[in-house]
Amino acid sequence: MKRLLLLWLVCACGLPAIAAAKVHAITFSPWQKVKLVTGDNEDNLYDMWVRTLFVDGRMREFTSGELHEITDRMFVVRRAYRVNDMLPTDPAGKKVWRWQRGGWLMVDRLTGSVKQLALPEFDTYYSTASWFRDYVAYCGISDNADHLYAMVVEVGRKKPVMKKAIGPPLTAAAPDSECGSPLWERKPVRVTFAPTQKEKLSFTVRGRLAEIETMEKDESEEQ
Repeated sequence: MKRLLLLWLVCACGLPAIAAAKVHAITFSPWQKVKLVTGDNEDNLYDMWVRTLFVDGRMREFTSGELHEITDRMFVVRRAYRVNDMLPTDPAGKKVWRWQRGGWLMVDRLTGSVKQLALPEFDTYYSTASWFRDYVAYCGISDNADHLYAMVVEVGRKKPVMKKAIGPPLTAAAPDSECGSPLWERKPVRVTFAPTQKEKLSFTVRGRLAEIETMEKDESEEQ
């Protein structure tokens, strides 16, 4: 009897806390078309569709592109932002903004948390991310822009699952032109990179490791 009474008291004390738990509303605004300015040439304009991310009705970030559901609770979406492009000599009160693309955001529907993912070697101009489960594959570029890497990163891990140099970047003019979007396969988990004017490379992801598939192996499998 005492145990039942104690259990009832514990449940009764916990009910107010459960009732007070806030359900966060994650919403997006309608799409808006803006101009993405690339490089130093103001004439290099590309269409970009953006929308605003709201948490509980409050604006948190601008985003670009479709989101990727990692779980029923977590999703990722690419960030967009505006940079103040005013010069000190511009007329006072004149607003001049340049739209730019940022990295990727991870959003938690349960807590309402919005935080930026740290993706090593991810270049906001050239890199195109391709998601599968909690993995993301993209072509990364070193800080001094002298190396191009095939990258596979798992959300929540500091070190990449795979980082392989695949040659110097071509410094192409258009955004996303250094390397096309990597292609994922499910069984087995495999990702294929297709760098511009370079040979395709495929990697099999096993747990937290990735192994390159040699041409000899591919030929033997076909036979």
